[in-house]
Amino acid sequence: MKVLMLNGSPKANGNTALALKEMEAVFAANGIECETVQLGNQNIRGCVACGGCYKTGKCVFDDAVNEIAAKFEAADGLVVASPVYFASANATLIAALDRLFYSTHFDKTMKVGASVVCARRGGCSATFDELNKYFTISNMPIASSRYWNSIHGAAPGEADMDEEGKMVMRTLADNMSFLIKSIALGKEKYGLPAPQPRAMTNFIR
Repeated sequence: MKVLMLNGSPKANGNTALALKEMEAVFAANGIECETVQLGNQNIRGCVACGGCYKTGKCVFDDAVNEIAAKFEAADGLVVASPVYFASANATLIAALDRLFYSTHFDKTMKVGASVVCARRGGCSATFDELNKYFTISNMPIASSRYWNSIHGAAPGEADMDEEGKMVMRTLADNMSFLIKSIALGKEKYGLPAPQPRAMTNFIR
């Protein structure tokens, strides 16, 4: 069983990375393979709505997004993590997620999702909600913790002093591991839910 973690911070060893390292240790203890990909320091442009991915199943911009698509398809869970900028996620991460979720055609049903946010002080809840929307539109159950999945720190390393935040990350990884294993057992016994017939309603006709 595998989890893919996307670090949307431009700082490879910042506070967001510290939160993910707390989770990595727990995944390892639970026998879950984990890979972390650094996205926040890469040159990733946003979607231009060209429609090219309809034909090929991948984005026309051949960068890190297409590279992580295969990793996402093979994973049983996805963690997306970001620092907070103006009560929002890192723009590079959002550009990557927009293109990743839109361009890939594989079924994401029952892959477990979790978002992690890091801030000096405020804006965590808004960013947390923003990132969770990628999961709720993709039939992906969301793992929860004992608090919103946030950790606090300004200068690199300060988040190590946030004992509650680190506890939240460890609990999140434990809960995510349990969900992944439980869903795997459920798929063996019951299979995936049958998809409803596709229906789309446009409000301007």
